Amino acid sequence: MAAITASMVGELRAKTDAPMMECKKALTEAEGNMEKAEELLRIKLGNKAGKASGRITAEGVVTAFVDGEAGGMIEINCETDFVTKNDSFLALANAAAMLVAKNNPADIAALGALAYEQDGFGPTLEDVRKGLIGKIGENMSFRRFKRFGGNGKLASYLHGTRIGVMVEFDGDDAAAKDVAMHIAAMKPVAIQASDVPADLIEKERAVAAGKAEEDRKTAEAEGKKPQPADIVAKRIEGGVQKYLKEVSLHNQPFVKNDKQTVEAMLKAVNTSIKGFTLYVVGEGIEKKVDDFAAEVAAQVAAAKAAA
Repeated sequence: MAAITASMVGELRAKTDAPMMECKKALTEAEGNMEKAEELLRIKLGNKAGKASGRITAEGVVTAFVDGEAGGMIEINCETDFVTKNDSFLALANAAAMLVAKNNPADIAALGALAYEQDGFGPTLEDVRKGLIGKIGENMSFRRFKRFGGNGKLASYLHGTRIGVMVEFDGDDAAAKDVAMHIAAMKPVAIQASDVPADLIEKERAVAAGKAEEDRKTAEAEGKKPQPADIVAKRIEGGVQKYLKEVSLHNQPFVKNDKQTVEAMLKAVNTSIKGFTLYVVGEGIEKKVDDFAAEVAAQVAAAKAAA
C-alpha cells in the first residue's frame, strides 16, 4: 500500500476544499493516486465544497451558550435562509458557541482547530464545516464570536436565530433577561451616553451641521434672515444630545414600560449592567444581487460557444 503523506493530503485538500480526514481516506482508498482520490471525493461530496467556497454568505444564525459565568456567542453565515433551518447547520452553530465558551479561542483559526466531530466529519470544527459545505451544497463561514467570563453573571437572548444579545450584569436575573430583550429591540450602541464612540458622535454632529446649513441656504433663498451662529451651534449640539439619549441604553425608555428609562428600572431592582454584545446576522455584509436575465443570457451564450 502506498504511503500517504501530509503533503499529498494538503494537495488534495487544496484542489477540492474537502475536509482533511476525507482527503486522507480518499487517498488511502485510491492507493495514493491523486486523480482517483479526487474522483472519489467528487462521488462522495459532489465536488460542492470547492465550488461553494467563494460564494457570499450573508444569511446565517447567531447562537449563544452560557455555563455559569462563562459564555460564548457566535455568528455563522451561509448563503440562503433555507440552510439556517438545516439541523446539521444548527448543530454546528450551537457546538461552536459552546466551544467558544469552554475553550476561549484566540481567533477564528483557533476556533476551527478545536476538536469536534459531527455527521461523520472531523476531527476538528473546521473539518466539520468543510464537510457540511460538501454535504449541504452551500458555503458557510464562522464570521465573528465573543467569549464572556469574569465580568459578573450572564444573560442571553436570541430573537429567532438572526439577533443575539449577551449581557454581563450583577443583580436580578429576570431584569437582566429583560434588558437583553430590550437591547435586541432598541439596539443601543453603549450603556451610557459617555460611552458612545467618538466617531459616531462626530458623524451625528456632521449630519446636524449639514441640516443647519441646508436651513441657512433655504432661508437666504426665501429672502429671510438666517439664524445667528450661536443659535445654530446650540441647535447642532441639541441634535447631538438627542442622538446620545436615543442610542445609550440607560437613557432609552424601557420597552416593557416606556414611562421609565432602563436606568430607572435597573435601579429599582438593584441591578447593574456591566457590558453587552449585540449581533445581527449579516450586519455590514454586502449581499449579492442576482440579475436573473443576465445569468440566463450568459448561460445561452456559453451553450452557443460550446456548440
